[in-house]
Amino acid sequence: VQLQASGGGLVQAGDSLRLSCAVSGRISSIGGMGWFRQAPGMEREFVAGIGWSGTNMNYGDSAKGRFTISRDNIKNMAYLQILSLKPEDTAVYYCALSRLGAYGPWDSWGQGTQVTVSS
Repeated sequence: VQLQASGGGLVQAGDSLRLSCAVSGRISSIGGMGWFRQAPGMEREFVAGIGWSGTNMNYGDSAKGRFTISRDNIKNMAYLQILSLKPEDTAVYYCALSRLGAYGPWDSWGQGTQVTVSS
């Protein structure tokens, strides 16, 4: 299974961004899809997870309010919409897969996409 995150870039504070995660390869079962982020010098942080049906979502404390996770099972895609970006959102954002659901555990990881928010 391969995951590829995209959609990052250099944006200004207050802008919005939508990150995408494409899943390819031998997909036996995908329960949950999730997003994590890692800022320079910090540990990787859980952002959001979503279950198979798309109705069960789980957000990290720092993501509640401005972040929305969604998925498209036909296209094998996951998305992360971020509103009103702040400089502290600057990080590498990673997508991940779980065989179980929105709460992990997370079995596969993709390469990240850099999000840089200027003030």
